[in-house]
Amino acid sequence: MAVASTAGIRLRRGSRAVRGAVELLSSMRFSISLLAAICIASVIGTVVQQNKPLGNYVNQFGPFWTEVFTSAGLTRVYSASWYLLMLGFLVVSTSLCIARNTPKILADLRRFKEDLRVQSLEAFHHRGDATLAETPGQAFARVASLLSGRGWRAKVQERREADGRVIGTMIAARKGRANKLGYVAAHSAIVLICLGGLLDGDLAVRLEMALQGKRTYTGVGFVKDIPAQHRLSPGTLTFRGSLEVPEGGRRGTALIGQQDGVVLQDLPFEVELKKFIVEYYESGMPKLFASEIVIHDRETGQASAATVKVNEPAFHRGIAIYQSSLEDGGSRLKLKGVPLSPGPQPAFDLQGVVGTQAPLPAGAGPYTVEFTGLRAINVENFGDEGAQKGSTDVRKVDLVSSLQAQLGSGVKTRTTKTLRNVGASFSYKLRDAAGQAREYNNYMVPVEMDGQRMLWLGVRDAPSDPFRYLRVPVDGQDSIDTWLRLRHALLTPALRKEAVDRFVAASLPAGRQASAADLRFAANETLDLFSGAVATPDGTPPLNGLAALSRQTEARANGQQEREAYAALQVRLLSGSLFQLFQLSEARAGQPAPQGDAATQRFLTQSVMALSDSFAYPAPVLLQLEDFQQVQASVFQVTRAPGKMLVYLGFACLIGGVFGMLYVRERRLWVWLQPVEGGGVRIRTALSTPRRTLDADAEFEALKQALLKEQAAP
Repeated sequence: MAVASTAGIRLRRGSRAVRGAVELLSSMRFSISLLAAICIASVIGTVVQQNKPLGNYVNQFGPFWTEVFTSAGLTRVYSASWYLLMLGFLVVSTSLCIARNTPKILADLRRFKEDLRVQSLEAFHHRGDATLAETPGQAFARVASLLSGRGWRAKVQERREADGRVIGTMIAARKGRANKLGYVAAHSAIVLICLGGLLDGDLAVRLEMALQGKRTYTGVGFVKDIPAQHRLSPGTLTFRGSLEVPEGGRRGTALIGQQDGVVLQDLPFEVELKKFIVEYYESGMPKLFASEIVIHDRETGQASAATVKVNEPAFHRGIAIYQSSLEDGGSRLKLKGVPLSPGPQPAFDLQGVVGTQAPLPAGAGPYTVEFTGLRAINVENFGDEGAQKGSTDVRKVDLVSSLQAQLGSGVKTRTTKTLRNVGASFSYKLRDAAGQAREYNNYMVPVEMDGQRMLWLGVRDAPSDPFRYLRVPVDGQDSIDTWLRLRHALLTPALRKEAVDRFVAASLPAGRQASAADLRFAANETLDLFSGAVATPDGTPPLNGLAALSRQTEARANGQQEREAYAALQVRLLSGSLFQLFQLSEARAGQPAPQGDAATQRFLTQSVMALSDSFAYPAPVLLQLEDFQQVQASVFQVTRAPGKMLVYLGFACLIGGVFGMLYVRERRLWVWLQPVEGGGVRIRTALSTPRRTLDADAEFEALKQALLKEQAAP
């Protein structure tokens, strides 16, 4: 039986170095080593995010390791030169292994080994011997019928003496030849898949760029203005690029990302986006992304309509058009800007288009606004808001759901998700004169939390950071103007002094002038500390908000009980003074006087938190979205992948090969029929299999019982 050799091809001619290289390259151990190295590289490519901007790696790993990973190609593993080189060597090595072993396997498939010596049958583990009272012809017919009926393929050899006398008949049968073909199919699958990967990878683009003298593009500007030295012809063998098309627009040039820039791929057609369709579940989560497009062929001028959905691409001239993602195509924003600096600053109107930038008005500082995005729908989880209400309506208990919540994994979380659409939001960057920028994400409408409606204003310093939100309470008209008036009054010294006087007058009865002075001093100090109006001895910027009150508590109080008492006093002074300040600000604005009810208390409580956080809000202005006109854009992935069929064929061969090697058992059976003097026939049989299993034992026992048993007379 032929066995695949792990040694390589041994050449008889050539230098010693050439013969050694060929033997190593064609050896199975070299192929297995390459396959293990490729698997390790693929694991690295899975763990380390691929093809991301350089800044993302710097934020995640730091400058040193980013340089190491980038130099080693770990940020673009599957297009790295060393990875493609390993794939190429694996193709050559596996092909040589197949070329070395396939002739032996094919020759073994044609051999039944009917010339096996009779004495050799005694050496097999599975063997049997019996003498039956039937003629050799009858025994041969019975054995042949039995083997044929059970799917055995056989070859017969009649052996004679030199004088022509028949000694006996050897029947050599075999079953499970697909096991040998599984080896060839599995190894061929590796070659086909690797060839498909090389063909559809980045190698073809690199070769065309090298042969045609093309270079990557690192600048900015319109696609139509980029020169031809950065463009690939429509006949590129294989490529994978992205194509962004806004609603109502047409595009015919894809972008192929490279390590140091992009290269443009001109397509043999243009894609026009007629309409982008998004469907949502009741919770607000999207359930369908689809693009209605028209493909305009450059050569024939014909236009063909198509609908592209996720996992349902359109095809034209051998190029697949996949729905990749959704981007903003230049939505128009109408904004209101509110300065946050102390002093009377009028609000201003601002209009912008996503993807563009505009300077802030002169009074807001030397900042430039970069409009980066618009999201018309935002879905947030408001689950378990009422989980601790303390009562349960038994009429609404779902017994099945209750049991399922208790069964299953021991670490199952039991928090319920309540998804709610909270409306639109827009994102932008404020860039100062030095080029430094922060990113902001502001919601358009307030969101109710803990009984109070609040407007969310997000900020983050780096793209890898999560947004930190300033939650500003709104009034009955869903406006933050009331909170802005309170903040302006807090930053006005005269109004703070007047509010403290009113607080003292309302807190103490007449005739307690000595206590009034102490209370006035404490309230003034607390309100000034909270507003950041108290200068520090060392000249550093003063603390403000709740952090300033906390530091004063730590400095003046000793022990836990004393600190708690002092903190409670500060809270009473701050809340009472702010209430008077609130009334003053509303009176000066001509608004009705606030009442001391629960709604006002909730508003003031959230206002204290928002005022404290607003001092750390790193922006001179607050931008509110008042209206927008959304323009959507589809991002398509356009792919020409001729190696795809090779990969599919390789997977089919791999499945068939693994099934053949693991689940198909090769068996060889020999049956020797020898006439016996005086009448009858002696039957000796043996079974050979590469792996001794219980199934093989049971199969041979059944065969032995059938072969060595006389057929009953009819």
